[in-house]
Amino acid sequence: MRLLAPSGERVSLAQLTKIKELDGGSEIYREANSRYVAVKFSVRERDLGSTVEEAIKKVSANVKLPVGYTLDWAGEYESEKRSERRLLLVLPLTILLIYIILYSMFKSVKWALLILTNVAMARIGGLLALLITHTNFSVSSGVGFLALFGVSVQTGVIMLEYINQLRSRGYDIEEAAIEGAVLRLRPIMMTMLVATLGLLPAALSHGIGSDSQRPFAIVIVGGLISDLLMSIVLLPTLYVWIARSDDRLPESDPNEAV
Repeated sequence: MRLLAPSGERVSLAQLTKIKELDGGSEIYREANSRYVAVKFSVRERDLGSTVEEAIKKVSANVKLPVGYTLDWAGEYESEKRSERRLLLVLPLTILLIYIILYSMFKSVKWALLILTNVAMARIGGLLALLITHTNFSVSSGVGFLALFGVSVQTGVIMLEYINQLRSRGYDIEEAAIEGAVLRLRPIMMTMLVATLGLLPAALSHGIGSDSQRPFAIVIVGGLISDLLMSIVLLPTLYVWIARSDDRLPESDPNEAV
């Protein structure tokens, strides 16, 4: 093959270059005015965070890049780390907001902390559900814990408010706690069953796209089941332990039947 030179003469391609067959990339990718090559891998039967962190340690110890080359770990790992940082900010703010609302409702630090204790205990069921199903903790499951906090607060308020009402009608502390646990079992169970049965199909799913919704549902289902036991057994027990005869109670309505 001959090419036309600016002088008008024809020269062969062999005079201008050397042609070789070599293996290389079929496309050249650029970002921020620099070439880059993406190396991808998938994770199976392990959580993404610990797997990538282990890979980062091994690559850093065994791979020495030439001058001018850099290595970045991006993709889903980068998105997960960014979501974890946001979750670490949202979680304490959520708990603080819940506490402020509870304090404004009961006008008591003791009752607000009692309900928050019930909320903290509800996490045990979510963590056990993740352990039993061999599901790794992820941002999706973290969001599930936030949703679980809301339901746990609701059940705690239902129980505590009713026990205080019974005490204002003349019940002593132990009688009010026992009676409240028995009579509030049905409404609390109805609240739990609605959310549990609604999320159960998502918790049991293994199809395409279930990796994001399944941890969320598993945490809520497991947490609600344990929260039912906590609200009926643990919350009244703690109430009897910390309640005092001079506690501030709601005013009893004389027209309300006991």
